[in-house]
Amino acid sequence: MTLPHWVCETPMFMPVGTQGTIKGLTCQQLEELNCQVILGNTYHLENRPGADLVAQMGSLHSFINWRRGMLTDSGGFQMVSLLHLADITEEGVTFQSPTDGRRMLLTPEHSMAIQNRLGADIMMALDDVVPSTAENPARRVVGVGGAAAPLKPLPRRQLAGEATHRTTRWLDRCIAAHSRPTEQNLFAIVQGGLDERLRDISLKDLVQRNTPGYAIGGLAGGEDKRSFVKVVSQCTAGLPDGKPRYVMGVGYPLDIVICSALGADMYDSVYPTRTARFGVALVPEGVLKLKNSQFAADFRPIEEGCGCLTCKRVTRAFLHNVAAKGLPFASTLISYHNISYMQRLARDIRQAIKAGRYPDYVRDFVYRHYPKGDIPEWVLAGCELAGIELYPPTKQRQLGEEQQKGQAAADRRAAAAATSSSAAYSGSK
Repeated sequence: MTLPHWVCETPMFMPVGTQGTIKGLTCQQLEELNCQVILGNTYHLENRPGADLVAQMGSLHSFINWRRGMLTDSGGFQMVSLLHLADITEEGVTFQSPTDGRRMLLTPEHSMAIQNRLGADIMMALDDVVPSTAENPARRVVGVGGAAAPLKPLPRRQLAGEATHRTTRWLDRCIAAHSRPTEQNLFAIVQGGLDERLRDISLKDLVQRNTPGYAIGGLAGGEDKRSFVKVVSQCTAGLPDGKPRYVMGVGYPLDIVICSALGADMYDSVYPTRTARFGVALVPEGVLKLKNSQFAADFRPIEEGCGCLTCKRVTRAFLHNVAAKGLPFASTLISYHNISYMQRLARDIRQAIKAGRYPDYVRDFVYRHYPKGDIPEWVLAGCELAGIELYPPTKQRQLGEEQQKGQAAADRRAAAAATSSSAAYSGSK
């Protein structure tokens, strides 16, 4: 995928820098980790520091000194995350700032104007997002004269239908207002909640607009995972070949592996860095909760064989010590590893696809996560939708036994290292 600032390989994972920066990491570190695209949020960047100030530096790239790809969200997600501060009408959405109480009307035209000034390679159309997890989601209804009424529960089917059609109407306004179409790529966002019929309507309407790329929105909000993979499968099948397909808000490694099997290309999430701030590190088997006492004398790196600076320089024992004390340095070190892990995951996915062995890669990844064969039903459903047949139960058990033996051997080595280190310390007294 060729962008104005970078030529990207997909599938790819994009770290989220809501305010234009990834918490705890510098742009130089992100380049070291081979990040191709990072995200900024239109609503939050307009609040602080303001798109006009950023434009004085030339673009968001110049403002943060980032030389690679940049994507700005439209602000639509804040209709969910800041719903208690938002009034939604056909004109747009009015937010009350959570910092100083100022009100801002974000229309499709305003969202485009902000994003044109920010200058990102990819900009998202303003969409109407309805939570898919509540039976009767609450939405603030604007009364006569523009007076806002209290949040009022409304039938989800009614809201989802209105939001789906509004998203298309807002896309048309975004296209008309987009002032730099040869310099910035406008992506449409497929909506429709978990309703198959509404998703089909959205797909048909948006594909007719022939935008440079498409996103699948309204997911990763807590819906059941079987519905999640079903919607991703439906949308990737209905979007045109040769254009990027972006599943918004997805950052769990297993989700990315399954969605890539279903034909998705791009992912973003705060998960790798947010979970790092709680002392949680990503590893091929799942996660390590480094604040737990079991790591107090574990002198291994976070991940054996990982080439990131954190794994080269510090041990789990050290990270346990600083994370348990809540020192900011811990989140920086763990964030660095977690972003490294996500970029390596995307690279491995790309290599497996190029080599024509992606089904085997998916099978191995799944069984590494579930060595006992207790694979969640949604993973089985996702593999079935992707046409990937998992190993028979006997092969599952064999893989699980091999992994357990390997883990036991690693634990024995760690215990021996801890004993040796303790003895050396006692002898030096």
